[in-house]
Amino acid sequence: MFKGRKLVIATQHKKEQVIAPILEKEIGVTCFTNTLFNTDSLGTFSGEIERTSTALDTLREKCIRTAKLHQCDLVLGSEGSFGMHPTLFFSAADEEFIMLLDLKNNLEIVAKELSTATNFGGETITNLQELLAFAEKACFPTHALILKSSEKKPTLIYKGIQSEKDLINQFEYLKDNFSKVHVETDMRAHMNPSRMQIIKKATQQLISKIQSCCPSCKTPGFDIAIVKPGLRCSSCNLPTKSTLSWVYKCKKCAFEKESFFPHQKEVEVPMYCNYCNP
Repeated sequence: MFKGRKLVIATQHKKEQVIAPILEKEIGVTCFTNTLFNTDSLGTFSGEIERTSTALDTLREKCIRTAKLHQCDLVLGSEGSFGMHPTLFFSAADEEFIMLLDLKNNLEIVAKELSTATNFGGETITNLQELLAFAEKACFPTHALILKSSEKKPTLIYKGIQSEKDLINQFEYLKDNFSKVHVETDMRAHMNPSRMQIIKKATQQLISKIQSCCPSCKTPGFDIAIVKPGLRCSSCNLPTKSTLSWVYKCKKCAFEKESFFPHQKEVEVPMYCNYCNP
């Protein structure tokens, strides 16, 4: 379905460096990079433009606009979100969505990678010692930093800082004019090698989904649509909240297939049973 076709990568932050080699090798497309659509217009991590939709809706909009401007019916984009991990409390996380949109065949395939391998963070500081301590913690200078006059609605902002000289000079200017300075990690992909590696992993996840084809119509993207709980407790035999099966569903013909015991266990230990361990 994809071999020999042109694919535009909807980025202006050099994500094609990790995405394009994988796509070209695994599905046989010829990649080129977006030059016409300003992806930052849908939101920036540094806060000048707020993202008004969910990460997935924003990603879909990014792909559609890029495809239309480049008059290309095959497009791929990614969108990241940063914050606290949903289950590992007090750990920062990077959640990367990546989407392949085939307008010719009306097909959308999405993968996600959630990782704690991120330097994401920010602090409001008042002196050089605090700045240098944050920089060390944030893997500077291999990972760029941002300085702002304030955390919210800053009147002055310096992005992409990658040298200690620039960091100190720009900090001192902001400190002299605004008394406090907000420092944060620059999470744009081309300024953040850790994020780039997570995007690479998300791309590999996407390839796995593309290569999973519907047993009925052979359409790529035969993926998990429903996760069913109900794995039985090994002690009392009552159903637990643990996963019993995955239901795969085709995006094209709606064919379904249920796969039982996806985590290679047929019973759950009593510690995860609400009856045995309330």
